[in-house]
Amino acid sequence: MPVHILDSLGCCIAALGAGPVGACGAQVADFGGVVDLVLKVKAGAYYIEMGNPRHEHEWLVWEGVKVPTGRKLIPGVISHSTNVVEHPELVAERIVRIAKLVGRENVMGGTDCGFAQTPLVKRVHPSIMWAKLETLAAGARLASRELWGRRAAC
Repeated sequence: MPVHILDSLGCCIAALGAGPVGACGAQVADFGGVVDLVLKVKAGAYYIEMGNPRHEHEWLVWEGVKVPTGRKLIPGVISHSTNVVEHPELVAERIVRIAKLVGRENVMGGTDCGFAQTPLVKRVHPSIMWAKLETLAAGARLASRELWGRRAAC
């Protein structure tokens, strides 16, 4: 029987906010308060918000929490909530600091949530989405070189 019931689980913590204040993040739950529940889900990987200003500090949660064996963490290292394109060095820094806590083999950089709330409601313009994905790839290459050495296949 497979260990994983789900291939991956996306944890959009902003969805836990309530009312108009929750929509802007002022009353959004902290990931540290739900991490134990999230890790009970048998998923191959966990997508976690960490690339936006409200959740970037939550990498600290992983100082005291272990990723279950055989599972991956996909921290958001680019944000869906701003039109500013992150610098590849910042993306790399975000990946490396998490990898140093949970193991480089357990991390893959990702996006915070999705770029569109629905097929017709996009948070950022498609040209910015693509630029953010390009910077994600460039930052992941930098992080791979730092974590795995010059021979990292990038």
